[in-house]
Amino acid sequence: MIVDRGRRRTLGALAAGAVASSSLVRAAEAFLPGPQPGPKSALSRALVALARRPGVVLPDGALAPALVESGLGAAVARAAGEATPVAAMRRLFRPTDVVGIKVNCLGGRGVSTHPQVALQLAAFLQAAGVPAGRIYVWDRTDRELRAAGFALSSSGVRVFGTNDAWGDLADWGPSASRFARVLVEDLTAVISCAVLKDHSLAGVTLSLKNWYGVVHNPNKLHAEGCAPYVAALSAHPLVRDKLRLAVVDGSLGQCQGGPGPAPNWSWPYGGFLASTDPVALDTVGWQVIEARRRELGLPTLAADGREPRYLAGAATLGVGVGEATRIETVEV
Repeated sequence: MIVDRGRRRTLGALAAGAVASSSLVRAAEAFLPGPQPGPKSALSRALVALARRPGVVLPDGALAPALVESGLGAAVARAAGEATPVAAMRRLFRPTDVVGIKVNCLGGRGVSTHPQVALQLAAFLQAAGVPAGRIYVWDRTDRELRAAGFALSSSGVRVFGTNDAWGDLADWGPSASRFARVLVEDLTAVISCAVLKDHSLAGVTLSLKNWYGVVHNPNKLHAEGCAPYVAALSAHPLVRDKLRLAVVDGSLGQCQGGPGPAPNWSWPYGGFLASTDPVALDTVGWQVIEARRRELGLPTLAADGREPRYLAGAATLGVGVGEATRIETVEV
């Protein structure tokens, strides 16, 4: 159920204004410790925050910094039940955490996480007390990060690819994989920062399928519409117990032709989605993609033979809430 935008106007204005002044956050604000990593169970009801900022995509394809800060900040704040994104990060993360922002750069520019979005999340974390050196922005390879527009960095907020740094082979149910060593050995908390797009086999590729980038063999995990694999991987303790926040960069969306770039099917959605429940987040993202497909006269993903069945599987495994009637979508 989408809550009337007007009813949330005050909260949205507060969040947007707070984001704009995030550099002035006072150190005296009380620190609210985030949850300790540990097993989670699905809540009876989930909340997904959606912030639309028309005009965020500029004519040259870059993003308007003020609108990224405002929209992303409002979504993150509401997802954590706080008035500002800095308070949200303070609630979800500790200064002693090593936080990984897992981006999705597989498709290159236009269908990848925008660098501005990932780095804005890093800025919120720093304002909340997490040192820059304890924040990693990472994906599968340096090459893919560069192709998506990221500048690699080994100091401050680190930006790098897993490349060949994989751990030992681990069995996780329907398959076995080597997990990214940084996830296994270094990170204590993770933000999934995915993209709003469809997938030719899985239906959609949002926050849950983003975890294909933390294992060495994603090419082996696409049978049966990826359903058993995405669900089981998202329920693995290395993922579920470290995930604190899931974000979808919907500044641009793609409703057909994914996961690679298909400019004819891309559109400036101008939105950012956030939730502490990745299943609920992906369910709402799926609805956004279906709505765009209807506008263009495309069949539903189910009619196209690629409904994202893995969402129900992830919900069954306790990763989050997958029933639309149990998800509240709040526009901010």
